[in-house]
Amino acid sequence: MAQHDVGQLRLDVGDEAEGFRGPTVCKIVGISYRQLDYWARTGLVEPSYRRAEGSGTQRLYSFDDVVRIKVVKRLLDTGVSLQKVRLAVDELRRTGGSLAESTLISDGTSVYALDDDQQLLDLLRKGQGVFALAIDPVVEELRGEVTAFPTERVTATEPETGDQPVTVVDATDPAVSG
Repeated sequence: MAQHDVGQLRLDVGDEAEGFRGPTVCKIVGISYRQLDYWARTGLVEPSYRRAEGSGTQRLYSFDDVVRIKVVKRLLDTGVSLQKVRLAVDELRRTGGSLAESTLISDGTSVYALDDDQQLLDLLRKGQGVFALAIDPVVEELRGEVTAFPTERVTATEPETGDQPVTVVDATDPAVSG
């Protein structure tokens, strides 16, 4: 796992050579830029390719990041509070669970990670209504949606100092450069 991925849930899906700017991510996922900025600043979902480092820099998100952001939004849409979404994401990170292979379940109050069908059946026997979110369909849905948005080519170079990675961006679409 690369240094810039530390603390992030790793999905291993999508094309890692292209990234999406914040405003584009907002359009894809259906959130405000203010939400995205807050989630990045508080460490809920940080961009894998490039973090904002002062005036004039823009975050650059990987496809994996877009999937994570979409999952967070869907959990919020089910009524789960941002605090509980943050705790669930932190727990998945702590346990090293794969978000891409997980099914998340929520009753609007709690969030559960489902490992096998038996656990789902146990929850339903208690009579508690649940919401299940399989990540694979989210990934497939986003694969189709992201093709309509601009990307930037990413070329990794040697880090200048410390553990901060250096990323050189070659904007292949004149509409997104600048």
